[in-house]
Amino acid sequence: MPDRRRVLQTLAGLFLSAFGLGSYAYAWEPAHQGVTRYRVKPAGWPEGQSLRLAAISDLHVGGPHVPVSRVREIVDLTNLLRPDLILLLGDFIASRSKRRDDPPEAAWAAELARLQAPHGRFAVLGNHDWWHDDRAQRDYRGPTEVRLALEAAGIPVLENDALRLETRAGPLWVAGLGDQLAFLRPRRGQRRGTHDLAGTLAKIDDDAPVILMAHEPDIFARVPARVSLTLSGHTHGGQVRILGWSPIVPSHYGNRYAYGHVVERGRNLIVSGGVGTSKLPLRLGVPPEIVLVELG
Repeated sequence: MPDRRRVLQTLAGLFLSAFGLGSYAYAWEPAHQGVTRYRVKPAGWPEGQSLRLAAISDLHVGGPHVPVSRVREIVDLTNLLRPDLILLLGDFIASRSKRRDDPPEAAWAAELARLQAPHGRFAVLGNHDWWHDDRAQRDYRGPTEVRLALEAAGIPVLENDALRLETRAGPLWVAGLGDQLAFLRPRRGQRRGTHDLAGTLAKIDDDAPVILMAHEPDIFARVPARVSLTLSGHTHGGQVRILGWSPIVPSHYGNRYAYGHVVERGRNLIVSGGVGTSKLPLRLGVPPEIVLVELG
């Protein structure tokens, strides 16, 4: 039988280990920004051509670890990467209820307006951009305050829309899907989301490659092979990820679309781990990231 001193030493060691891990997950990992790089050559991509995409997701400005000054740092780092195109994947505001001391939308939108890319900056909205807009929830329609702030800062928001760009790699379509979880309490006979995948893709009228922005990755199960690459956020990689597995993922598909580069039936999805946090202010094994995709 172990003596009392050894038992106490063991318990103390376990407590300190748990305390240290918790402190790391709260104070260290969420505050350190990284860049995650992918190289993808989708089917039908023009031979010999390349394009660099930067994607930023789930800022949750005003939440733990993400004051407006952090947005400024992320913008500076993104610009240093010299992307050809910058895509903002939704959930710009904190996941908690609004507070009087929250930074105004115009403050963080002005920082995002400093993003520089020769082929432009485009955004989609996330569920929290809808959920915390009382008027949008009451009237069951947009535009949300977040959309208005982004557009006032010169950043187009694509909701079930597609734009054809002339890029250094040739013509390219950038499409943005409406949010799939926009309404907390849908009215009877109404859908929960504003998304219209078929209507969005119907606006594409030639065979140029298509990049689709969709805040939640679940739609990828229905995305046709016509789309070269789908970019999503929302899951935060589960916020806790151990050996490539996340115990809790806000997706109907669990870990299937939790994080990273997913290839199914020749189709490509990249899910960003995002920047901020939701629910618990912790990250473990999935640090905040800017995603950089080299296409071609």
